[in-house]
Amino acid sequence: ETGRKIKDYTPRAMEELLRYRWPGNVRELKNVIERAVVLVQGEYIDHDDLVLSSLKTAGDTEVGNVAPSAGEFEPASLSDIERIHILRTLNSTGWNKSRAATILGIERSTLDRIHDHLYEWPEGFTVHPKLERQFVARRTMYDGGEVDWGLAETLAFGSILLDGQPVRLSGQDSRRGTFAHRHSVVVDNTTEDEFMPLAGLDESQGDLWIFDSMLSEYAAMAFEYGYSMINREALVAWEAQFGDFVNGAQIVIDQYLASGHDKWGQENGLVLLLPHGLEGQGPEHSSARVERFLTLCAEGNMTVANATTSAQFFHLLRRQVATGNSRPLIVFTPQSLLRARVARSRVDELTSGGWNPVLDDANVTDPSSVRRVVLCSGKVAYDAMVLRDEQELPMAVVRVEQLYPWPGEKITSVVARYTNVESIVWLQEEPSNMGPWSFVLGRTLDEMNLGLPLMLVSRPESGSPACGSMGVHQQEFAGLMRDLRAGL
Repeated sequence: ETGRKIKDYTPRAMEELLRYRWPGNVRELKNVIERAVVLVQGEYIDHDDLVLSSLKTAGDTEVGNVAPSAGEFEPASLSDIERIHILRTLNSTGWNKSRAATILGIERSTLDRIHDHLYEWPEGFTVHPKLERQFVARRTMYDGGEVDWGLAETLAFGSILLDGQPVRLSGQDSRRGTFAHRHSVVVDNTTEDEFMPLAGLDESQGDLWIFDSMLSEYAAMAFEYGYSMINREALVAWEAQFGDFVNGAQIVIDQYLASGHDKWGQENGLVLLLPHGLEGQGPEHSSARVERFLTLCAEGNMTVANATTSAQFFHLLRRQVATGNSRPLIVFTPQSLLRARVARSRVDELTSGGWNPVLDDANVTDPSSVRRVVLCSGKVAYDAMVLRDEQELPMAVVRVEQLYPWPGEKITSVVARYTNVESIVWLQEEPSNMGPWSFVLGRTLDEMNLGLPLMLVSRPESGSPACGSMGVHQQEFAGLMRDLRAGL
């Protein structure tokens, strides 16, 4: 009876656990549990804690034991395993509750090893002088204890490869990066020979493929979706040249990426990297259409994120692999923040901590002094922080880094810190009929009690995601900041 109740409460996770055949070793047990956990709508937990708890629970019973020599767990029967790992372990650990972070840091020595190898050119290799200056600046930055977006991504890829898992990235300008931030393949300035530093980290590393694809979003994304279906161990990513262009593959997104698991029970871990942000470049180079992806979100079918720091992006990529590539990951990547100092992270943020779906305002020293809490996602958070600091406003800027699964409990707990708040605002740079607003409003009305109504500060509604004039763009931005500080 208890089993039926739990199965009804979390059907997909229970189906996964009830379906498997016992694998016989601790590593495979970990994979089984992880596959089940990530199917639950909205939630991740520290998988190491879960596995240790599972083994401890089993060891405390007469049903099975952990052999010290081989690390194997030998059950008496499949029904006993179901009882232990469903009724006791998963339920008692609060596995379906959201946690602030998943710990995915790595050793500093591993980061140093990956970073130093980036500059171990083949003998006689000639680097382009402009690129050489960039690499010197990058090395100086790392030696100074910081990483920017491109370097954090490179270190994430390298660490995944050293774990023995493949990495595959394709897109129309992915080897260099649309904004020249990646340079995963370096071309000899004299001979035009190519060198891919991450491909030679270790003899036992995972395979690495980074391609400049044909000029088709539809064909390229469809291929990578299919590849991700077959190679379940690999981190497979497709990158749009600009996020706006992703609509060229909308059929793949609608018919497969968002609904494939619901229709056919298929798991797919394809990562979409979609440059997004209103920078004054016009309506075709500004928006990856956040609102479209959020309308497709249901039943934990994908993760949608808009990370604002290099460390967050690092941990997000590693988490995708650590959780078994079980569902698609949509990342709205930045443009101006790729090299912005404010988006850099300390190297030690990569060696400890992990992905956090909500970032509280670390600059607020006295929460009782805050009168307005600003919830936002993406680079507009930094604009709000600059406004707050310049005008000394009693305002806290809380970044919602993960839009789906919606981290409602975490947001509620963060807002509760500010006991004297008088207004709560959702801030976005997109027009009011676009961006996350409609999705966020529905979530806050249905699932959260913030104590105050949620107000919107955004650009006016528009049929186009952005204007085509830098002057008008700047006027709109000034109006956005004016509305944000109104009443303070």
